Amino acid sequence: MLERLFAWFEGRLDPLAPLPDRPVPGTGFGYLWFFVSQARVTFLVMLVLGGITALIEAALYVFVGDLVDMMQAGTRADFLAQNATILILMGLTVLVVRPLIAALTALVEEQVVVPGFFNLVRMQGHAQVVGKSLAYFQDEFAGRISQKVWQSGQAAGDFMVSLLQIIWFIVVFAVSTLALVTALDPWFGLVVALWLVGFAGLAVVYVPRIRKSAKDSAHASSGVTGRFVDTYGNIQTIKLFSDTEREGIGTRESYETFLAAIRRFTRTLTAVRSLMSVLSGVMIAAIGVLAVFAWEAGRVTTGDVALVLGLVLRLNVLLGRLLGQLNGLFRALGTLQDSAETITRPVTVTDRPNAPALRIEAGRIDFRAVRFHYGKKGGVIEELTTTIRPGERVGLVGRSGAGKSTLVNLLLRFYDVESGRILIDGQDISAVTQASLRAQIGMVTQDTSLLHRSIRDNIGLGASGADDAAIREAARRAHALEFIEALADSRCRTGFDARVGERGVKLSGGQRQRIAIARVLLKNAPILVLDEATSALDSEVEAAIQESLNELMAGKTVIAIAHRLSTIAAMDRLIVLDEGRIVEEGRHEELIERGGLYAELWARQSGGFLAADEEEEEAAAV
Repeated sequence: MLERLFAWFEGRLDPLAPLPDRPVPGTGFGYLWFFVSQARVTFLVMLVLGGITALIEAALYVFVGDLVDMMQAGTRADFLAQNATILILMGLTVLVVRPLIAALTALVEEQVVVPGFFNLVRMQGHAQVVGKSLAYFQDEFAGRISQKVWQSGQAAGDFMVSLLQIIWFIVVFAVSTLALVTALDPWFGLVVALWLVGFAGLAVVYVPRIRKSAKDSAHASSGVTGRFVDTYGNIQTIKLFSDTEREGIGTRESYETFLAAIRRFTRTLTAVRSLMSVLSGVMIAAIGVLAVFAWEAGRVTTGDVALVLGLVLRLNVLLGRLLGQLNGLFRALGTLQDSAETITRPVTVTDRPNAPALRIEAGRIDFRAVRFHYGKKGGVIEELTTTIRPGERVGLVGRSGAGKSTLVNLLLRFYDVESGRILIDGQDISAVTQASLRAQIGMVTQDTSLLHRSIRDNIGLGASGADDAAIREAARRAHALEFIEALADSRCRTGFDARVGERGVKLSGGQRQRIAIARVLLKNAPILVLDEATSALDSEVEAAIQESLNELMAGKTVIAIAHRLSTIAAMDRLIVLDEGRIVEEGRHEELIERGGLYAELWARQSGGFLAADEEEEEAAAV
């Protein structure tokens, strides 16, 4: 029975609900309301329960005052008989109503809000982030983005729970207290009203400061965790190229920024807590003096004095708690604002409304007067025009930074061209959906990153629904089957079930490359892009895989980038780029005879390698 009750409440809010198809605000309150509006009923129930809880709490003090007066007015012998009705009402309130409301409150908070709302915010935040353009991830620490997505759910949930279960409770209790003491004596009401006004004044002055300090400290905190994750994720590089002292300096600088922000925050809190203590002390003393004089004058009873002092002392505790909750409330709002600014950053590459899917009939690619400078004034790609015919195999050649990888990124629409057009079978790639475009292009890069999942998942990534037989065949064709079957991870998972570690660190460079090639073989897209596809392989394995690649390239439109020119010399056509422009085109033999840039690059090679580093080209985006 209890399990079914829990399950019913847990089913009131789906944490995996899809992201609504409407703009997501980038402000703290707007971002919060975007999610709260999906759980209106839940928070309305919390609002009602919080108000009832506060009224019951105030009623308990009324009961105490009434009880004192009844005990003074009656005799011990007939006390219970004379006051049976009111005593039963008090008992039912304490033993039945109060526990029932408390249980309902706990069920809504713990079974609906914590698992449902917290994770709804996180999952929909994640859905926003994965839809961002490639440039978004190049500008941020992965660890920082991850933390902001995660903390957004915690901050949004904490804000709403604090607002409706604690702050709303205190507000209702304060208003009830004001009404009760005013009914007994207007002077009591005046002092309590002045107290509440003074508290509100302190809140108006200090809460904005708390909110700003909270946002600054949250941002600085994510910078520290981002630094940690960046260090852990590249620990091999750190150990190879950075001594402990130098790495420690960078970490300390991040931490010093965080400590400066948190110190500003805590100084503000100390100041407001001290002022609040002085204010409450004065007001409690004032009400105590007034209560004694009112009792002496016969305006109030002994029970009324007990009621007033009980309510005031409880109000003092609650206002102190309210200050702490406002601290937590606006810390959560500052954290949420900081997360919202990152998560809702505009997507630079978007699909047009009602964009159709790309239809591939032949695989012709047209670059027409394409210009792209990574948002700068010039450089990278300049007025580039060329056509790659259906089924043609084209090699891109050039010095580092000539624009080769950028051209491929534009074809994949990781960035939008700044002018010009790219067409596939006559369809402008900016007018079709990005998903359909990339579904028709298979790519193997020189920097192969694998997901920390099973070998099976990594190979089948681009071919949903592929069965084990197809995945195994792709691995065999990529000459990866032998080492896959020998794999075992720390949890004794073997073969295709073995996990590869973050970014595939448990595998060698050549093994990762073969997994990536198997993935493309399985995808079998009509357009193939090879960016140093065999750079991490030894000569023997490369020769074997080249046969598979030749088989894969049959009937496909192919674009290949290679520093080792011997690997693309047999392509149907070579396009030579220099400073973002096409300076030469032709077959290998023709370009050698011309004695131009290609012949110069060919002559420079020693052992088939070109002394160049394509990563410099991508640095132009920074």
